[in-house]
Amino acid sequence: MTGGRCVVRARTPLRISFAGGGTDVAPFPETEGGAVLSATIDRYVLGSLVADDRGSMSVESLDYGVSLELAPGEDFAPDGKLDLVKAAIKRVWREDERGYGIVLSSSAPPGSGLGSSSAMVVTVVSLLNEYHGVAMGEYDVAQLASVVEREDMGIAGGLQDYYAAAFGGFNYIEFGERVIVNPLRVREDVIGELEMNLVLCFTGGTRRSDAIISDQTQRYTRAETDALSGLREQKLLALSMKAALLRGELDDFGYLLGQAWQAKKKMSPRISTPHIDELYEAAQRAGARGGKVTGAGGGGYMLLYVDFERRHKVVEAMEAMGATASGFSFARQGARAWKR
Repeated sequence: MTGGRCVVRARTPLRISFAGGGTDVAPFPETEGGAVLSATIDRYVLGSLVADDRGSMSVESLDYGVSLELAPGEDFAPDGKLDLVKAAIKRVWREDERGYGIVLSSSAPPGSGLGSSSAMVVTVVSLLNEYHGVAMGEYDVAQLASVVEREDMGIAGGLQDYYAAAFGGFNYIEFGERVIVNPLRVREDVIGELEMNLVLCFTGGTRRSDAIISDQTQRYTRAETDALSGLREQKLLALSMKAALLRGELDDFGYLLGQAWQAKKKMSPRISTPHIDELYEAAQRAGARGGKVTGAGGGGYMLLYVDFERRHKVVEAMEAMGATASGFSFARQGARAWKR
């Protein structure tokens, strides 16, 4: 409590996906079982909730410069203004609500390939749980957040981002009749080497992932050869990369990262673009062992693996082509909320 008000904070990490993306999208998990290898990084969605007696709810996004006021009894109908946040509030709405204001900020915009929209929903769920005194484990938080975006809002996509955000750290996540998160005990020296050798490159634009995912799903449903083989290769590569990571075989890990990108591109022609292909080829010429787009594709961030001694060459090559390249650190904790 601060000055008679209840103040709640929350912080949720964004994620990078190494392999397996797409195998978490229905109907593949139900028919063949999916697997994703991912890790959270030091990019975050931040949230603050201040409760008072205003009798209404306000939400402000610092990234978009958008704010809205929600009156008690409103139907929270989608109107293009912070619809995911409204859907999350509606899910946990209480008739005796006193009122509160929520402020949100993200290190990356939606469509950047770092799972920011899902992390934002996890942040709002975590804020409201802490505010209402509801104890929920990581599985419950992730599952509720997925229901908000995938079912309530009807946005096509996979499940990995919610579980990565809720659990944090390095995880091998399996999807089938239920979701199983396997936290990985990666050696500290391996983590340090990864942080020196990995580069995040912003390709210069965001995209709507649901259109790409819908195309991928339709191709799988029609049993198109490339889509089928791409998804099945992704699943196998997630397992191989997990083994390389745990053994500290990082040269193999970097090579497999590139193989995961080649497999991913088979899933839909919308996943890559001429600009992304040009960036990737330039990165390889400059010394990158492998790399891939970190989300559904079509834009956003590309993850590159390059020996530290050549890293500056890759960064220079990317920036010469108008992209932005930077390093990062891994985040060990998942979503957290606390009262101030």
